[in-house]
Amino acid sequence: MTTTARETVLGRIRDALALAPAPEADVPRAYRTGRTLPDADRLALLTDRLVDYRAEVHPCTAEETAATVAAVLTPRGARLVGIPAGLDRTWLTAYDGALRVDDAAVAPPTLDALDGVVTASAVSCAETGTIFLDGSPDQGRRALTLVPDLHVCVVDLSSVAVGVPEAVARLVPDRPTTLISGPSATSDIELERVEGVHGPRTLDVIIRTDV
Repeated sequence: MTTTARETVLGRIRDALALAPAPEADVPRAYRTGRTLPDADRLALLTDRLVDYRAEVHPCTAEETAATVAAVLTPRGARLVGIPAGLDRTWLTAYDGALRVDDAAVAPPTLDALDGVVTASAVSCAETGTIFLDGSPDQGRRALTLVPDLHVCVVDLSSVAVGVPEAVARLVPDRPTTLISGPSATSDIELERVEGVHGPRTLDVIIRTDV
């Protein structure tokens, strides 16, 4: 039987690990935790970071959610929008376009036909401008927020933590977690910013300030 280079390398790694088991090590946990800020300060900090990443931020109250979602989608020309199965449908009552509920059976390439996607979020970090998605029913699978060119993400201010340790502490460890900091972007060899390469070109964040 022919052995591939990959199998050879992995076999040697396994042998080395068996011969030299890693000793237990104490991991330092001296980073800052438990930080808090008033609602207005957390909102201002998160907004500042998101805007710096070139995301669009739309603060509103819970009662204004549907109107704000529609006000974001319509100018973007989004006529067919994907949503996760567990999304609160009242958020879409003011939107007059077509909705497509996502399902694991839908092949990821077909999601490219969507003009955008609307999801909720799990946690956000104000200090880094990062939104955490954990695959909950109101957030859906990763492909749903990866393929369409527009992502409208609804964030409740009560779910916004100050820093990374505080945000991570709110997550469920065994859930698949995706971190979003602005629209997908990279730089070419001349450091020219290119957006939409690895995900949505446009990120609109609706922050519900009284939830």
